[in-house]
Amino acid sequence: MNSLNFNIDNGYLEGLVRGFKGGILKQTDYLNLIQCETLEDLKLHLQSTDYGNFLANEASPLQVSVIDDKLKEKLVIEFQHMRNQSVTPLATFLDYITYSYMIDNIVLLITGTLHQRAISELIPKCHPLGSFEQMEALHIASTPAELYNAVLVDTPLASYFIDCISEQDLDELNIEIIRNALYKAYLEDFYKFCQTLGDSTGAYMSDALAFEADRRAFIITINSFGTELPKDDRAKLYPRCGKLFPDGLAALARADDYEQVRAVAEYYSEYRVLFEESSNNPGEKTLEDKFFEYEVMLMKKAFLDQFHFGIFYAYVKLKEQESRNIIWIAECVAQRHRAKIDSYIPIF
Repeated sequence: MNSLNFNIDNGYLEGLVRGFKGGILKQTDYLNLIQCETLEDLKLHLQSTDYGNFLANEASPLQVSVIDDKLKEKLVIEFQHMRNQSVTPLATFLDYITYSYMIDNIVLLITGTLHQRAISELIPKCHPLGSFEQMEALHIASTPAELYNAVLVDTPLASYFIDCISEQDLDELNIEIIRNALYKAYLEDFYKFCQTLGDSTGAYMSDALAFEADRRAFIITINSFGTELPKDDRAKLYPRCGKLFPDGLAALARADDYEQVRAVAEYYSEYRVLFEESSNNPGEKTLEDKFFEYEVMLMKKAFLDQFHFGIFYAYVKLKEQESRNIIWIAECVAQRHRAKIDSYIPIF
């Protein structure tokens, strides 16, 4: 994409998302939040930030689940405004961001119906960024093929789902395999689309999506230990658009335990540090925490450059992390478990 023409269609939205980014909570805000004794105190402190009166109409006593819903609602309002004002190719780029939420919603609904939960009870638990018209029909499917033919064929995920269709019944293991197969197809497709945009967008999103692909490969491998998932099937779930492709993925496919996964990370400087600094000991940061920290650092880099779409992806990811931070602090306050209240991931 030509930087000279970028502002014609996208200048307003770039300025808008940079303004939204300026409202992300700073370290001083978190220091105020962790001093709170009750959720009402938390609400008062959030009112002095860009969140304003977003909890003003909620009755006392305030619940953590209500805060979570309102955080999502605020992000969706901002995102939908940007989406409604955008034109292609930015509109398509923003649609791609929502596909990951669609995948999570589909998996949540299938898992819930497996456990005999009513679809009306499950829909409110879905992320509003990933909602689509056919969601309420998901309960009729008992095999992946039925799921595709009855529900997903008319959604943007249809092309990703073709590779996941088999005649097996839907059970816990198969659903996780479907989730990871959908994410693999989605990340690879998003990566290819970003390459067509070229310039700064292609360069930044290559790094961002490569990290997401590699993180999924590491986590899939570690979570597969002790399960019935064969190594060959595990290897098919690795997204092939990260820095681990091809040699790192081949090594992960052969791994039998955590130490062997760590040995693969040794060959990649950015991942070696994450494994070295993580631990499962109480009070220390887990590998998941280190991945989140690295992601925040990567997303902040997007705002150092101009005339590219990566800032929209980065903003959504940073707001996701901010929501996780606020909910973590809110849970600690609600349960009066203050020992780990400062175990959030600072952003700015």
